Amino acid sequence: MKGKEETRITYTLASSLDSVDKVEQTAEQMARQAGIDDDETFRISMAVREAAVNAVLHGNAYDPDKRITASFENTGADLIIRITDQGVGLDPATLPDPLAPENLLRGSGRGIFLIRSFMDEVHFRQLHPGTELTLIKHLGTAKPTL
Repeated sequence: MKGKEETRITYTLASSLDSVDKVEQTAEQMARQAGIDDDETFRISMAVREAAVNAVLHGNAYDPDKRITASFENTGADLIIRITDQGVGLDPATLPDPLAPENLLRGSGRGIFLIRSFMDEVHFRQLHPGTELTLIKHLGTAKPTL
């Protein structure tokens, strides 16, 4: 199913959980407007929430002087969400495998794994300072709403 119309929204927000909530709600609204079903909308919202939490918590370390930027774009073919922080940067190759036996009982470390599982494409870009995480859902892969 193709997205209903092209749209783009961008926010620059404080490093707070309120900002995470706003980013998640916007992702949910954009997914619904694109005609994505409830289950897939939930997965997109969860992935975006994980990305925003990572930006606020790990990237910016809740620093009140640092911001996150979230942009949402429906191109008609894809839903593209970019989350940017102003932290020291992240090399995804250095992240521990959450499925390794020694990590199975850890209370954290599954966010990137979930993001990759729920989205069609995930890209990291180093900004010096900061990291930009791009999450893409191909609208043609979304199941039609009944």
